Amino acid sequence: MITLEHVSFRYPSGLLALNNIDLNIQGGDFVAIMGENGAGKTTLAKQMNGLLKPSQGRVLVDDQDTKKVSVAQLARKVGLVFQNPDHLLFSETVKDEVAFGLKNFGYQPEVVEKQVERTLEALGLTEYKDTSPFLLSGGERKRVALASILASEPDYLILDEPTIGQDYLQKERLRNFILQLYSQGKAVVMITHDVEFVAESNPKVILLSKGEIVATGSADSVLSKDELVTRVSLVKPQMSRLFGTLSRYGLPRDVVDVHRARMLLEEKLSEAKATVP
Repeated sequence: MITLEHVSFRYPSGLLALNNIDLNIQGGDFVAIMGENGAGKTTLAKQMNGLLKPSQGRVLVDDQDTKKVSVAQLARKVGLVFQNPDHLLFSETVKDEVAFGLKNFGYQPEVVEKQVERTLEALGLTEYKDTSPFLLSGGERKRVALASILASEPDYLILDEPTIGQDYLQKERLRNFILQLYSQGKAVVMITHDVEFVAESNPKVILLSKGEIVATGSADSVLSKDELVTRVSLVKPQMSRLFGTLSRYGLPRDVVDVHRARMLLEEKLSEAKATVP
C-alpha cells in the first residue's frame, strides 16, 4: 500500500502545491487523479515514488518512509511514466530502451528478452523495436516510455497524462493493458484530463483543486456532478450530458459509462415494448 498521511508540500518559491493530503493506494486499485492545471496532480504523483519528499506529513510505500529510502529503491516498486516521454528516453533503439531498466535491476538475459517482447507486443511497438525512439511520433514515444516502465512489472504504476497523442486504437490498447494489470493485483494511478477515457474505464476518481482533495468516488458519481466538474475546470463526459437530458424520461442522471448506458437503454426499450398492446 502507498499511504499519504497529512502530506503537504511547498516548493522553494513558496508555492503550497499540496495541503494536508490523506490517501491510500493499494494493490488492485485503479485510480484517476483529475483537476485543473496547477492543481498539484503531478506533484502528488512525485510524492508517491519519492522524487519529491513531503514538507509535512509522511509517505509510506509498503511501510517504507520515502524520506528514508532512495528513489532507486522505490523504482522497483513504483513506476512513474512522465507526461513528456523525452524525459525518459535515451537509448539507441526501442528494444534497448525497454530492456534498460530490466538489465539495471539484474534480470537474467532470457527474462529480459521475454519481458521486452511481451511488452512491445502489448503496446503495439514490435515493428519499431530496432528503430531509434527519437525517430518516432510523439504518441509512439509515449508508448515506448510506458513500455520501459511496464517491462519491469512494478507493483504500482503511475501514468501522467497517458492518453495524450494517442488515437482511439492505442487508447483501447492502453485501457486493456491497465485492466489486465489491476486484475492481477497491481495498482494503477492515472493523472489525466481525458474525461471520456475515464468515463469508459470507470476507475475511482479523485478530484484535486488548489492542492486539496475536493471529491472522491466512482466515475459515475463524480463526473456526473455539474458543480464538481466545473470547480476543477473539466467538461462532463458526453454520456453524462446525454443522460442529463434523458432523465426527464425516468433514466438516472449519474451515467458516464457507455456499457452501463447501453444496459439502461435496453431495459427502457424492453419496458416500452412490453407496454405496447
